[in-house]
Amino acid sequence: MDAAELAQLLTPEGMALLDRTPSFSDGGEIVRVVSRLRAEGHDPGLVAAVLTQAKLRQKAGSKFGPFASRMLFTEAGLEQATRLQVAAQHAGRFAAAGLTRVADLGCGIGGDAMAMAALDLDVTAVDRDEVTAAVATHNLAPWESARVELGDAADFDLGRVDGVWMDPARRTAGHGNTRRLADPDDWSPSLDTVFAAATTTPTGVKLGPGIDRDLIPDTAEAQWVSVDREVVELALWFGPLARPGVRRAATVIGAHGVAEMTGEADAPDVEVGGLGEYLYEPDGAVIRARLIGDLARTVDGRMLSDGIAYVTSDRAVTTPFAQGFRVVDTMPLDVKQLAARLAADDVGTVEIKKRGVDVDPAQFRKRLRLRGRRSVTLVLTRLEGRHTAILCERLGGVAG
Repeated sequence: MDAAELAQLLTPEGMALLDRTPSFSDGGEIVRVVSRLRAEGHDPGLVAAVLTQAKLRQKAGSKFGPFASRMLFTEAGLEQATRLQVAAQHAGRFAAAGLTRVADLGCGIGGDAMAMAALDLDVTAVDRDEVTAAVATHNLAPWESARVELGDAADFDLGRVDGVWMDPARRTAGHGNTRRLADPDDWSPSLDTVFAAATTTPTGVKLGPGIDRDLIPDTAEAQWVSVDREVVELALWFGPLARPGVRRAATVIGAHGVAEMTGEADAPDVEVGGLGEYLYEPDGAVIRARLIGDLARTVDGRMLSDGIAYVTSDRAVTTPFAQGFRVVDTMPLDVKQLAARLAADDVGTVEIKKRGVDVDPAQFRKRLRLRGRRSVTLVLTRLEGRHTAILCERLGGVAG
């Protein structure tokens, strides 16, 4: 979407047309909607912009819930936007620290600024892209305490605010088909600029979860966040936004709510031991935060193998920080043997998990030729130095 398309969309005609355009799920429905709108005499360019927004709103429901139905998006902006439930965690940090005037530098379409404004924080949202800033202005319109400025985050006067939230642009400029920038010096603002600001102003920073850990300053609290088992970000917190005594945190958000595991540093490892009655797969946030040792101790567990993030125990424990499985049997990692065993057990559906073995789960599943009615989980890994298939059943329930 370019500036001209956005201007056309933001007219009374454009917004009214968007608000009465339903979501759609198949190509035939799209054709019917296009035909109807054009038959009503609407400009083809406006129709295209409205349909794009309708599709983006539908897609945005998983990130923004009911708020998506009144928001505007760019394709890249939606892809990079913070989920609303995660943005609420960010905003809560600033509110808890007593920071009432916050700058959201690199605000994108305004997801984090929305959450801050919802907590009555005074928010100045800044983005250097004209279209993105206009979209953010629309999205933040319901909150009087929020405003959007067009500008470069690196040039913002930090003296205007009590705290800063930064989401450095880590992709090339544009509203779609962007590519990732690997060098932190190429980000906007650069990581050096971000960390320099953190030395003078309470700062929170959103980064990709796979960032090189050597880049994380010793002065920061590093918080990895997962939503429904997907690790979505690394947040770094400086000054009063960082919690005393916490340098590593794994925040796990799901149907259970919000749960957190914290530590003063990477957790000490536990010993490797024999396979017990139960197997635990740590949440990705726990793995990224290197708190597996602490997780293992909460389930009286031990590591299954060196360098492999599976924990085994003789206790069944429900925890939001790991998926738990009851061990049924072990077998050599041999397709023919496994296929015969699963056929004998009337298994037709297999969930495949793997660590420490070079296997394509989709291809492996095809080779099993499953036809039964039962479901099992196969964990493909190394056990006592051998490639092994562990037949498991999921433990039910997750406790906070």
